[in-house]
Amino acid sequence: MAQKKIIIIGAAGRDFHNFNTTYREDPSCKVEAFTAAQIPDIAGRKYPAALAGSLYPEGIPIYPQEELENLIKDLDADECVFSYSDLPYNAVMSLSARVNAAGAAFTLLGHKNTMLKSTKPVIAIGASRTGCGKSQTSCRVMEILMKQGLKVIAIRHPMPYGDLEAQKVQRFAALEDLQKHKCTIEEMEEYEPHIIRGNVIYAGVDYEAILRAAENDPSGCDVILWDGGNNDFPFYKPDLMITVVDPHRAGHELSYYPGEVTLRIADAVVINKIDSADFNDILVLRSNIEKANPKAVVVDAASTISVERPEIIRGKRVLVIEDGPTLTHGEMKIGAGIVAAKRFGAAEIIDPRPYAVGKLAETFKIYPNIGNLLPAMGYGEEQIRDLNETIERTDCDSVVIATPIDLKRIVNISKPSTRVAYSLQEIGHPDMEDVLEGFIKKAKGG
Repeated sequence: MAQKKIIIIGAAGRDFHNFNTTYREDPSCKVEAFTAAQIPDIAGRKYPAALAGSLYPEGIPIYPQEELENLIKDLDADECVFSYSDLPYNAVMSLSARVNAAGAAFTLLGHKNTMLKSTKPVIAIGASRTGCGKSQTSCRVMEILMKQGLKVIAIRHPMPYGDLEAQKVQRFAALEDLQKHKCTIEEMEEYEPHIIRGNVIYAGVDYEAILRAAENDPSGCDVILWDGGNNDFPFYKPDLMITVVDPHRAGHELSYYPGEVTLRIADAVVINKIDSADFNDILVLRSNIEKANPKAVVVDAASTISVERPEIIRGKRVLVIEDGPTLTHGEMKIGAGIVAAKRFGAAEIIDPRPYAVGKLAETFKIYPNIGNLLPAMGYGEEQIRDLNETIERTDCDSVVIATPIDLKRIVNISKPSTRVAYSLQEIGHPDMEDVLEGFIKKAKGG
């Protein structure tokens, strides 16, 4: 029987995991190529032979997604496997139409194909969209588990933007590890909060190898916490699945892939940002949760903010910097920085677009609806330099930094600046302790 020829459509994350779990050891299929989208400078590389396994001694080439139709024809591909996250359904089906028109089948793999089983209890945190508040929720869950004396090892959804072979398994236990692994700003934003709190966090490319390393971490491991990325569903089979949804984007939980999957498989759903959302949008969100997953426990929560130096905002013309992916493919136009600027009396929120240079100027062209916010893009040294220059060029009195990391540690901001922190605060009951009660008993052997 002839091998089925496969192209995996991805963005340097889920695509590699789908290959590793479904195709790497399957001689009946031949993955001819990956395509890459969303992440700059991924195309033109290879998935290395050291990770691809014995069936792929030359590795697997990675091409831009724009070349997909030509690749299907040139490689005589039978099937294209869609393997990245946070796209509206019309975009997914438009891609499907392109694939079908070129002659190939279009496939979406489910969790039965791709979830790995851990020897430890697993809590998974997911979301309906990028920027719902997964990190806040993960921090809150960690806090509760640690108070119960449980040793928690976090594993983050992949962000392998560098040397893939070197990034097979990455362990972060100290801030120095961020430099050791040459992390981008996007990676640091996810890893640094765990490190500062005293937790170990793993990431990388090969999530079977990562899981086994985490289970046997030298610091000890009672519980694995899957810290999801974008709106993807977990790579590991969870004993408790928590999905975060956002009333600022009510309706998206039923219209973006694979966010609706994370909603439908949730044991508990956290409605975050209730404090800053429109009441009617909250009602729409509650109705949609009830339709999609009526058995889920629903937790109401606020995204509470704190500001180091409010005087830097009050009466000032401010530049607001937010998490990059939340503003780009997450499509958010309001974040903690904007909320803080308005609450603490900023005279004006400055539009950074006239001052943007290089890669950041390109980002604003690709995502024209970002608005008066500056995304903290930093996938490489060039983007970090462009971010730094854009901040310095912007005509403002002060800078409001609402990124999960201390951005001043990465870029030189000469203007007066203040950081905005945000955390999850449950409203009433059930709260997160209620949600975690049964899991904690099982994790302790009860």
